[in-house]
Amino acid sequence: MSGKSLTTMLRERLPFLRWSVIRFALGGPTFMRTGQVGDGREAAARDYVLTHSTVDDPDSVLAAYDGFARTQSMLVNVEDEKGLILDAAVQRAAPKLALELGGYCGYSAVRIGRALAPGARLVSVELNPDNAEIARTLLAHAGLADRVSVVVGMIGDGGETVDRLASEHGFGSGALDFVFIDHDKSAYLSDLKTILAAGWLHPGSIAVADNVRIPGAPEYRRYLHEAEGTGWRTIEHDTHVEYQSLLKDLVLESEYLG
Repeated sequence: MSGKSLTTMLRERLPFLRWSVIRFALGGPTFMRTGQVGDGREAAARDYVLTHSTVDDPDSVLAAYDGFARTQSMLVNVEDEKGLILDAAVQRAAPKLALELGGYCGYSAVRIGRALAPGARLVSVELNPDNAEIARTLLAHAGLADRVSVVVGMIGDGGETVDRLASEHGFGSGALDFVFIDHDKSAYLSDLKTILAAGWLHPGSIAVADNVRIPGAPEYRRYLHEAEGTGWRTIEHDTHVEYQSLLKDLVLESEYLG
């Protein structure tokens, strides 16, 4: 008989029994409003990663982040299963300039940043300034501060962040090769349309969107279905909600056709 307790085995098979997952669900309204759960897990994740990873080693930073989310407190990182989809998309895009919408605490910025070629840049836009500071700390720890910038703001703030990206970070006509969308699900489509209206994309630019099934971005998915073969070409990747294997999710990878 296994030495594991019944409680441990149940938690492994049914991750929703973990208190951190239940606490996240209870803190859902707070998270939607502020970008943090409200129980200090984001700061705790930073401290854990700094202690359990190696300086200038992005892969060890990601492994520590994944370890914290599985054994300590669940996080809304793109995580390792979906991360492989993201890695492959970044490799295909080979971006010189990439944009992330919804940086949270820096996991996906580390994931994208480590794959960039010399001279390429990622700008991560995060609404919560505390999350942004955690991301900056961990990007520096991973040795990626020279290629990843974190901007506090949101695309849908009436133009302030868009103007800042243009004036301070080189976003201009046809300059954006890759965008990762993983923030407020209701803003996926409107923010993509704002980027299109700004003229930043070019034929061959790639947009990757997480959590299209859960919590869900139905308008975004419908728009891309309707634009299939004309404005966009989309692949739907079947995957799972973060850090578990029960709930199915979708990651959409879309190539802009112009």
